[in-house]
Amino acid sequence: MKKFGTSVKMIAHRGFSVRERENTAAAFIAAGNRSFYGIECDIRLTRDDVFVVCHDADTGRVAPEKHAIRDLTYQELLAVNLYDTDHEPKPYLKVPTLREYLTIAMKYRKHCFIELKPKFSDDELKRFLEEISLYGSVDMITVISFNYSNLARLRKLSPDLSMQFLMGELPEDAIALCESIGAGADVHYKNVTKKDIARFHKHGIAVNVWTIDDPTIARQFARWKVDYITTNALE
Repeated sequence: MKKFGTSVKMIAHRGFSVRERENTAAAFIAAGNRSFYGIECDIRLTRDDVFVVCHDADTGRVAPEKHAIRDLTYQELLAVNLYDTDHEPKPYLKVPTLREYLTIAMKYRKHCFIELKPKFSDDELKRFLEEISLYGSVDMITVISFNYSNLARLRKLSPDLSMQFLMGELPEDAIALCESIGAGADVHYKNVTKKDIARFHKHGIAVNVWTIDDPTIARQFARWKVDYITTNALE
């Protein structure tokens, strides 16, 4: 984010989603071709336990047909054409797999920010770790989740994995929660202040704010020395 005179790292929210359909290969490639530090995505499991990238629990918002992701096999999900940014379904826009996302992010050397959407079982978390390990060093991966249990159990399985605890509002014990699992804080920008950021930093906790598309607000958080900004549009 050099244009704002700071070293804050910019993360493309669901890919470069202001230009391409969110959470698609097209959005990830578009982000890869720009100056973002990282690319964020959301993952779920299909009926046959394939990790796929989709924010919502079903396809109703992003496709003409509404199907619960968990009710379809991956092959059945491939039959669903997603809306493009013109709100017309396109045969080349599909729900990608986690592996497709990782392949694109690694090709462009972008840090991966992977949100675990539902609560995953211990076995599912183990399979997730096995899958991301196929793509080289976990130094290029940060796992984020609103589900604290996901992160706490992941920490036991992977002591060195980078993680951020997603929070809408900031609980009073936010610092203790982050410290206990060695996670950063990932907070809605409207619910965190300059003083909050300084308190996190005092405890060695990095802070990510979401989702900012207004340059003026981004500059304010940059002045407050936030570590990351998640955005749909800003580079």
